[in-house]
Amino acid sequence: METASVTSKGQLVIPARLRRKYGIEPGTKVLFVERDREILIQPITKEHVRSLCGLFRSDTSATAALLKERAKDKEREEAKFVRRGSR
Repeated sequence: METASVTSKGQLVIPARLRRKYGIEPGTKVLFVERDREILIQPITKEHVRSLCGLFRSDTSATAALLKERAKDKEREEAKFVRRGSR
């Protein structure tokens, strides 16, 4: 377990061992997650982003769902056009 102090500007230095271990380099963004009485710090690195891939996987592809929705929209628009033209 390692500790660090917060500066008067609210800055916190992440210990070098942890920066190396988790690939935290200058400019790396971090995510602060509040849980109960804890604050978790999650570096947003390429590895973290890759770990999220497929997290919300579905049996339906987003592209297929979008195309299906667009087809329904087109049918509705065409039906409006036909109704207006028959008046």
